Amino acid sequence: MAILPPFLAIDPLLQSWLLEDIGRGDRTTQSLFPSGTQQNHAVWIVKESGIVAGLPIAARVFHQLDAAVKFQALVAEGEACQKGEAIATIQGSFDALLTGERVALNLAMRLSGIATMTRQYVEKIADLPTQFVDTRKTTPGLRLLEKYASQVGGAVNHRMGLDDAVMIKDNHIVAAGGIGVAIAKVRSHIPYPLTIEVETESLSQVEEALHHRADIIMLDNMPLQLMKDAVQKIRQSSDRVKIEASGNVSLETIRAIAETGVDFISSSAPMTRSPWLDLSMRFNISQS
Repeated sequence: MAILPPFLAIDPLLQSWLLEDIGRGDRTTQSLFPSGTQQNHAVWIVKESGIVAGLPIAARVFHQLDAAVKFQALVAEGEACQKGEAIATIQGSFDALLTGERVALNLAMRLSGIATMTRQYVEKIADLPTQFVDTRKTTPGLRLLEKYASQVGGAVNHRMGLDDAVMIKDNHIVAAGGIGVAIAKVRSHIPYPLTIEVETESLSQVEEALHHRADIIMLDNMPLQLMKDAVQKIRQSSDRVKIEASGNVSLETIRAIAETGVDFISSSAPMTRSPWLDLSMRFNISQS
């Protein structure tokens, strides 16, 4: 189950995004509807099928403008919805609903798009023990929420930031002078219980990472047969080391990669390639 980030962390982000959109004031809405003078109902509609994510965050957007707004989700986070389905109702002042509409919808559409594509990847390997993992290729400023949407879609979060865990990548290895040197230097500086992951591209690098007791070994951009050989070598050497596959991961390749026996498959695709899930807000004037 996805864990919603605390509002203590979300609220400053929402406030900054509202300020970006509102600027010196919502000229249209303030001219038509003085603050709090008219109440109305609205409904959110899904305009295409997909996985819904971000409704509690959308509700929080409106609450930043008017704490009296009542936002009721009609579907659970992560639920599959069909085109034309109502997913939420909102009751509140015209000015709060209209001023917050775009920021709230934009966030929910972006997060629902990520959750929708993530679910497609997860379902491809649902009957296998391999887990699908996201990456740090996120939109600056949106990582906290995009990672949440990834969880809603069924993925496991990789590290949130550089301070979460150690990942020794190709450039680290080259600059440090090798995997063994890099692991030794890192291990002398990091606090317990941070894990050490090493990116490898060959069997010799896998052997070196094993020799120096890496906690996680990433098999990066390896052909399937080489990946199978690497998995076999790691399993014969240690039942402690976790194995991650990355690179060339798509909906067409993910199952074959999982069948090599890796523990995790990471991909940035849901973050970097997913289209937004189209949503709209419609007023029900007859109920005002």
